[in-house]
Amino acid sequence: MPELATERLVLRGWREEDLEPLMVIYADPEVMRFIGDGSVRTREQTAAGFALMRREWEERGYGMFAVEVREIGELAGWAGLTIPHFLPEVLPAVEIGWRLGRPFWGRGIATEAARAALRFGFEEAGLDRIVSICHVDQHASARVMTKLGMRQERETVVPAHGQPVRVLAITRDEFEAA
Repeated sequence: MPELATERLVLRGWREEDLEPLMVIYADPEVMRFIGDGSVRTREQTAAGFALMRREWEERGYGMFAVEVREIGELAGWAGLTIPHFLPEVLPAVEIGWRLGRPFWGRGIATEAARAALRFGFEEAGLDRIVSICHVDQHASARVMTKLGMRQERETVVPAHGQPVRVLAITRDEFEAA
């Protein structure tokens, strides 16, 4: 798995010791408020998601990077690419997403990590178009998407739980022109 470096971050592969801090992130109701049905994840659910994030790299050659803050060597969360199976109407598509622990909010870390993952998606993974999906009330993520140069394509509802979401997208050409 590749490792990406930005000014403040290292986007890297997952390590066993990342599971515990990931559990803390997924157990925070404020972090999970706009994710899925808004519920926190159990230890077992987090472990299953952790295993899936590791497996996606092997299966697709892209996935979610662990995001580590260089200065403190601490896991902030993740950012990267996946298939948004939860929203079949946008398929086929690859989605960029991110999730950070609350101590790392409001510091530009999501934008910095997502920009590096987006560049990886276009330049290394050879993708032509990438979408991002967020709850319509998740304004912080929507701002990150806008900073990345993404444009809104539609608003819709996630079939599994009825949450309203907006879908933004960017093409390789749009990314290169920005």
